Order: sequence, then C-alpha cells, then structure tokens
Amino acid sequence: MKTPAATQAMITRLPPGKIGVWWFLASEVMVFGGLIGTYILTRLGSAGWSAEAAHLSAPMAAINTFILLTSSMTMVMAFAAVEKNNDRGLRTFLLLTIFLGLAFLGIKAYEYSSHLRAGFMPSTGSFWSFYYTMTGLHALHVLAGIIVNLILFVMARGPLVNGHRVELAGLYWHFVDVVWIFLFPLLYLT
Repeated sequence: MKTPAATQAMITRLPPGKIGVWWFLASEVMVFGGLIGTYILTRLGSAGWSAEAAHLSAPMAAINTFILLTSSMTMVMAFAAVEKNNDRGLRTFLLLTIFLGLAFLGIKAYEYSSHLRAGFMPSTGSFWSFYYTMTGLHALHVLAGIIVNLILFVMARGPLVNGHRVELAGLYWHFVDVVWIFLFPLLYLT
C-alpha cells in the first residue's frame, strides 16, 4: 500500500493539465457514447433506415477515414519531433495535421451540401437527424483540434511549445479519430 507521501509524489509528477484533459475527454466520451447508444437503440427499434443510409457515400467516407487516420500519424510524428528538439519537423507535422483536418472538413462540407441539395435535411427523418447531429458534432471537434494545432504551430516559432503541450493536443486529436472510427461503420457501412 502506498503512503500518502508516495501518492502525493506520484500526483506531482503528472504534467500540469494532463488530468484535466483526461477528464474533458471522459466527458466527451459520455456525450458521444450517449449519442451513439441512442442511435443504435433507435435504429434497432425502427425500420427503413437502410434506404436512407443508402444515400451516403461509403467510398467518400472511407477516404475521409484514411485522411483522419493519417492525421493521427502526423500528430504522433509532431510529438516525436518535439521530443527530439526538431523544431522544423514539429512545424511540418503540425502543418500536415492541420491540412489533413481541413481536408476532412472539406469532404464533409461537400457531403453535407450534396445531401442538402438532394433534399435530405435534419428534419427529413430520424436517420438524417442523427447523421447531421453526430457528424456535425464530430466536425466541430475536428475544427477545435485544428485550432489548437494551429496555435501550437504559431507558438512553435518560439520556446513556448514543449512535448507536454503537443502530447495534450495529440490526446485530443486521437480522441477525435477514435470517435470517427465508431461513426464511420455505424452510419456508412450498416
């Protein structure tokens, strides 16, 4: 059993903000978990969702999945670069992560516009309501991650960026990717 002093020493070794980021991510798991759980239960209790889901483009979503997973890799590479004191590599990989996030949002915007032009509004039916809510909330999280990475990119020109900040941004970015890994099959492949 650990003594109170040993427990305190372990807590003080945690970098500032890390527990806060984990608490924030836990709350976001609850939000997305509730949405996904409600979607699954509603879909199991209703008919006709396959016809509505058939209007989604699985190949386009697969490309978006590849883009988002690649952005996770570039985020890991940004962290590795900052750990090696490679400022140029850090900026390069942060910029790549930002561009990949923007590409994801661009494809999502194209999808939304084509669905809206075809008359599929959030009020068209339960499926579309869930689709726009879940993917829209996810897109807002991607946008927030892009903003955080952009701030880190700007700060990377000075001594303000360290491995800890990049690690915290990476935790959030990977969370966003994991959420998409659940949304992709639920919405596009079922």
